[in-house]
Amino acid sequence: MFNFMFNFAENRRYYFIFSGFLIGISILVMIVSLISVGSPFNLGVDFRGGTRFELQFKTAVQEEQVQAVFEEAGYKNLSIIALRGDNLQNAWQIRMEFVSPEEAQALETALNGIAPLIEGTTQVVSVSPAVGKEVTVAAFGAILVAAVVILIYIMFVFRQVPNSFRYGAAAVSAMIHDLFVVFGFAAVAGMLLGWEVDALFLTAVLTVAGFSLQDTIVVFDRIRENIARRPLERYELTVNRSVLETMHRSFVTQLNAMFVMVAILLFGGVSIKPFIAVLFVGMLSGTYSSIFTAVPILVSWEKGELPFIKKEES
Repeated sequence: MFNFMFNFAENRRYYFIFSGFLIGISILVMIVSLISVGSPFNLGVDFRGGTRFELQFKTAVQEEQVQAVFEEAGYKNLSIIALRGDNLQNAWQIRMEFVSPEEAQALETALNGIAPLIEGTTQVVSVSPAVGKEVTVAAFGAILVAAVVILIYIMFVFRQVPNSFRYGAAAVSAMIHDLFVVFGFAAVAGMLLGWEVDALFLTAVLTVAGFSLQDTIVVFDRIRENIARRPLERYELTVNRSVLETMHRSFVTQLNAMFVMVAILLFGGVSIKPFIAVLFVGMLSGTYSSIFTAVPILVSWEKGELPFIKKEES
């Protein structure tokens, strides 16, 4: 008899409670952000439209001086952030309503009047509100399409396993769990650190979804192999065996990537840190959900424990 050091399937209720807690906290944080700033996240120019200036002065300037330049030109709703990091002395980021290239050039000239700008460091990014809405719709559409495609793909690959739909649904559920965790982290980072959700955030979200599904499919594939090898073995025992056989591979793969991300977070540039932080949190959540969310859903479904879902005959 295979001796298990730990029975993952037996303790599934505790995992459901913890996962529900994480999702609940994420939703609560997004609601707080929605109330305080008008959106679930601190949306960047890529999503809400507008213009973002990033510039660096040769000498020190005060925030009031930068703000005065824009207010004198008639722009009131500003978000001014002092940028910190390597080689970022006297650097500022200004987010404002959409302005034309000519208006942006006039503002840059005015800013150069209060103190000389370092040549080659000024970046001006403008996105019209219409484009921002299109990006938002495309982002949610991409996630929805990815979920449907993944569900169909897993159902096809696992078609020789009884109730293959369960494997696809469980994998997508684990992915949704990870996305909620990432969204909650983005909301907290936006409120506390001023980090914005931009196009890089969408890239990170899709990458997290890919990592999450990859890890889940590795576990599910081993379950499929063990079902074929031991058709008379209890389902819980087969699942637990499969988790233990794949856990080492999953942890080693994810930890290697996480170590690199930690190094980038500690020593990388300021502009890349939000992207890497989202990846790190998402990968951490994906490693957890592959074993402690997707697998318990399979076992609970098999035993008829999921609410509103009738137990099917295998």
